Amino acid sequence: MPDMSAHQALTQLVPLAKELDENKVTPGVLGFIVFAVMAAGVWLLMKSMNRHMGKVDFEEAPASPEAPDPAAKAPKNAE
Repeated sequence: MPDMSAHQALTQLVPLAKELDENKVTPGVLGFIVFAVMAAGVWLLMKSMNRHMGKVDFEEAPASPEAPDPAAKAPKNAE
């Protein structure tokens, strides 16, 4: 047996849908909610990335002149 409350809700929404302009397309409330959730997710990811990048302790090794250059050892082609 069908749910009568769902049927009543649909019958009340049908007149509201007829009042809308059929040539106008808008994202509506659902589009705003999806956009807001995605924006909040990006903000949280950026905040987390900044926290993780702050923990990185990177020290570049000094270039020593004693270390041989691998490109210098490569044999040259005689053409």
